[in-house]
Amino acid sequence: MIRRYWGLAAALALAMVFAAAAVLVSSGGSRATAEAKSRTPTATSADAGFARDMSTHHQQAVEMSFIVRDRTSDEEVRRLAYDIANTQANQRGMMLGWLDLWGLPKNEASQLPMAWMGMGMEPGADGALMPGMATNTDLDKLRKLSGKDAEVLYLQLMTEHHKGGIHMAEGCVERCTVGPEKQLAQGMVDSQQSEIDLMAQMLKKRGATARTDWRPN
Repeated sequence: MIRRYWGLAAALALAMVFAAAAVLVSSGGSRATAEAKSRTPTATSADAGFARDMSTHHQQAVEMSFIVRDRTSDEEVRRLAYDIANTQANQRGMMLGWLDLWGLPKNEASQLPMAWMGMGMEPGADGALMPGMATNTDLDKLRKLSGKDAEVLYLQLMTEHHKGGIHMAEGCVERCTVGPEKQLAQGMVDSQQSEIDLMAQMLKKRGATARTDWRPN
């Protein structure tokens, strides 16, 4: 009888220990989940805004680069276009992947482009959605040109495009909170400035210069 009593008592004590452990694990897991959710960017955050807007910005750079590769046989321009298209397509995939990971929409109809930077731009005339982006007229013209003329227009358009991209990337470096995204943005600033310098030399070699002294709106 005594043995049975102590056996039951031991079993009850062990059950209580397991129950307490389960509660601790459960509460710890809940806290971890809550903390993870609190660190996830919101749909209107700088992190999400940059990922969405720069994905759109990058897509046009890829499009322009493929256009010029079909309009010239110059290996220097074709190589630059390939590098830009490949780099920006990969970066775009990363940013869209982050939006998926965060469970956020790739398009936020309630937020204007660059609102996360305090700019809240209305879409520009003739299809230019953000600073630096080419217009539909620019793209149509690029599709019709060939040879040196296509090379010059591409280099001019991409110079403006990069300047707009740098402005946006600097905004993310300043405002974004996700470490890898801030690092990606800083990498964009560095690499695109290097390409702007290269394109200035390429334009000079072709007797041309950048079209405008670009400034953010």
